[in-house]
Amino acid sequence: MKRWLRTVPALALIGLVSLILACGSDSDSTPVPQATASSQIAATLGSATPSAGVGGVFRRLWNEPPTLDPHQVGDVDSAGVLVEIFSGLVTLSTDLQVEPDLAERWEVSDDGLVYTFFLRSNAKFHDGKPVTAEDVRYSLERALDPDTYSPQVETYLDDIVGAAEKLKGTAQEISGLRVINDLTIEITIDAPKAYFLAKLTYPTAFVVDRENIEKEGDDWTRKPNGTGPFILASYKIGQEIILERNPHFYRGPALLDRVELILSGGSAMAMYENGEIDITGVGLADLDRVSNPQEALNRELVVAPPGFSLSYIGFNVEQAPFDDPKFRQALALSINKTLIADQVLANLVVPATGILPPDFPGYDPIVQGPSYDAERAVSLLAESAYANNVPRIIITVPGTGGSVGLDLEVILEMWRTTLGIDVEIQQVEWATFLQDLNDKRLQAFAGLGWQADYPDPQDFLDILFHSESRLNHSAYANSTVDRLLEQARVAAEWEDRKALYNQAEQLILDDVPWIPLWFSGENVILLKPYVQGYKVTPLIVPKLKYVWISEG
Repeated sequence: MKRWLRTVPALALIGLVSLILACGSDSDSTPVPQATASSQIAATLGSATPSAGVGGVFRRLWNEPPTLDPHQVGDVDSAGVLVEIFSGLVTLSTDLQVEPDLAERWEVSDDGLVYTFFLRSNAKFHDGKPVTAEDVRYSLERALDPDTYSPQVETYLDDIVGAAEKLKGTAQEISGLRVINDLTIEITIDAPKAYFLAKLTYPTAFVVDRENIEKEGDDWTRKPNGTGPFILASYKIGQEIILERNPHFYRGPALLDRVELILSGGSAMAMYENGEIDITGVGLADLDRVSNPQEALNRELVVAPPGFSLSYIGFNVEQAPFDDPKFRQALALSINKTLIADQVLANLVVPATGILPPDFPGYDPIVQGPSYDAERAVSLLAESAYANNVPRIIITVPGTGGSVGLDLEVILEMWRTTLGIDVEIQQVEWATFLQDLNDKRLQAFAGLGWQADYPDPQDFLDILFHSESRLNHSAYANSTVDRLLEQARVAAEWEDRKALYNQAEQLILDDVPWIPLWFSGENVILLKPYVQGYKVTPLIVPKLKYVWISEG
């Protein structure tokens, strides 16, 4: 969740993938567009049945979250904590279905524009105070207040009528919100959109307590009065985050007593083997050892389904030489991804042929970008405007020194040997990198990826490539792509939407504003045998409430 994932050097990334896992109807759940029928959405680890009095402590390594304000979240480290402390009207289940959360049900008007949410009568904040429709209204108003400086609110709440005016500061209230009574709120959107409910599962739409914020001021996230299954009991920067079970959780208390997220770093494998943490990813250096059936750790090895994420190289198509499509295509055609995946990355990632990951809703294997063809790459370079005069090229990556990733180094060497193009690497601190990325100051960029927040193609294609999207960091503009994406937003039938997204994706791939590199492979994990009910999911969803520690 976010979206933006910092990708560490490729060999290290392999071992960390699993850790990154930690984005009308009045029925109990709303199906989202499904992937292939055979795809396994989530793996539940541990097969015991919880008994009375279960609990225990679940421990794992975690990265320092940049924020614990749900309305300011824009990264996976923060989101993985926030989905356990806060909640919204709806949520994603572990099998990626939109289901009721604070709202027990909802109704949608015949024209698909008005959503009426009916709150649970037993929904409470951590301090036991009831959650009301006014709390929902306040939270959405706060998220869209320009003083909140939410980095994602325009992406996730812009469908609500009046949201743009509120965000610009030209309106005091969001005209599309109407509180009917204490337990009923109405939200009007600008067009019928099949993915609107799914967008409300992102933390930007989570409910916060106005009294909590006004009383604690800027430090309110140190003592947040959330509504989720866990309470923030302690947060020591650089050391640990402690979550404790919320006894007032309206969907039934979590099974665990406590969750300990260790922020101080260390060798994950060593800590796991020493019994200091209960779960870890497996790095390339340890893969052969733990894969050996004679090794004791082999009994704790789990291979889980891939996540819905993509790493890539992006180009600013308004800057030379990337303003020439043939030049971009030449670069894409000269990368032998299959060779890199096999000989450099031990086949622990999947070469990305498109933008939508395999098994993601809307994925079609027929839709593919340029594949390795060195001869064609040389020919296209010769046809480009920069055949005889390639300007200086700088690819910017997040970081402050050290390796930029062996896969990227190999790619640069392929460009040099195949096309005679030399490329420089520039490393900048993460916050600066994101700012420059958002301001479209970078000529080219790598070292990051995109992880889906909800299972809909709009979350990749529209958000990243529509010409008016502020997250279109490549400054890519194709009027046909825009038209297809806009038609897909309001198409009523899933098959029609899928066809439109497939057409748009193919055009984007042909234009090469990005070079998709890798989809995540299967997640190789070590999990202590006493951990039960842990669910490995391809998206970040609330799931720690299902976990418990067995006595055996």
